Amino acid sequence: MKTATLGIQHVLAMYAGAILVPLIVGSSLGLTPEQLTYLVAIDILMCGVATLFQVVSNRFFGIGLPVVLGCTFTAVGPMIAIGSQYGINAMYGAIIASGLIVVLVSGIFGKLVRLFPPIVTGTVVTIIGVTLIPVAINNLGGGQDAGDFGSMLNISLGFGTLVFIILMYRFTKGYLRSISILIGLVGGTIIAAMLGKVDFTVVKEASFYHLPELFYFGTPSFEWAPILTLTLVALVSLVESTGVYFALSDITEKKITEKDLSKGYRAEGLAIFLGGLFNALQYTTFSQNVGLVQITGVKTRKVIVVAGVILIALGLVPKIAALATIIPNAVLGGASIAMFGMVISQGIKMISKEISKSTGNSMIVACSIGMGLGVTVVPELFAKLPESIQIITSNGIVAGSITAIVLNILFNMLPSKKPVPVMMEKEA
Repeated sequence: MKTATLGIQHVLAMYAGAILVPLIVGSSLGLTPEQLTYLVAIDILMCGVATLFQVVSNRFFGIGLPVVLGCTFTAVGPMIAIGSQYGINAMYGAIIASGLIVVLVSGIFGKLVRLFPPIVTGTVVTIIGVTLIPVAINNLGGGQDAGDFGSMLNISLGFGTLVFIILMYRFTKGYLRSISILIGLVGGTIIAAMLGKVDFTVVKEASFYHLPELFYFGTPSFEWAPILTLTLVALVSLVESTGVYFALSDITEKKITEKDLSKGYRAEGLAIFLGGLFNALQYTTFSQNVGLVQITGVKTRKVIVVAGVILIALGLVPKIAALATIIPNAVLGGASIAMFGMVISQGIKMISKEISKSTGNSMIVACSIGMGLGVTVVPELFAKLPESIQIITSNGIVAGSITAIVLNILFNMLPSKKPVPVMMEKEA
């Protein structure tokens, strides 16, 4: 019973993150309530599958640590951009391809990780977080192109939800703080229901049981630009996961080897690949669950196995998934400001220590964020370049990421010729 209770606690700690990503992506791409219900359900289910891939370690995949996986916020902006420009089938083609690429490079990523030090990953995470804020603000207003966009009711619900989450985060500790976003979503939805802003029709019509469908949204298509974009996102997620692996290794006092890391990366790649086949989204390790392991002191993998099984069971029940889809856009937007703001905060935290180390690092951050935001705001800047080059320049996150990688090589990896000290010249 205790194991089951602890497993439920892990599910609650990551549940807001697990449902927010499909809700935001699906709403932005104009999915119907039925399609959105499927997307939320399949993502919850695949979170469970991905978690079991990591926990149940074998010769080929799985880090063997109490890791919980969920949908990555890092991919939200890129997926919305791809789905809007190329269509949802190209988005899923890119997810499938990025998963395969992660599986293929998993054995050597320990060496490739040199290209993604904190100064690079922190810059990329910051760019992604900043580009997500407009999505949150649009939702807070009621949803882009909504007839009541910016109404006092929407603004009150959105900012009311945000203020409630902030107060929860300020005046609670431990477990309650870790689920403050989820409590805010529930509280905001209850208030919205009292004001007549919630339609329960989709919950009534949803079935009690539904199996995942292969290519639910249609046959995937494969475009170079989307594949490159989501592959970069997946590699950045792997770097973040590496930090989680070592944190859990320290907490559980279990040493991990390069082979263990490769199996962990491979498990994430398989999860992303399978998610793409069944029209789920990209996955990464959830750091909030690492905090929960530390708070509870319970380090056994059995608890995480139970959490994975619970997630799979929840994902097979569309009626439960449909409950998430009735959250009003304004409430979702208020919570998203906090969530996306935390993405920016995490990025700044990663780069702040690195900037102080050298002026070169400051230049890496300055140029990369400048390029990323510039291309995002003015995407037509490179419209006259050949299409093969536009693959890199048409997306702000890709442009910013590549700028960061190249400048990091220039400033931190290429050998620099240091001037000979004056005293040595005189001695010679």
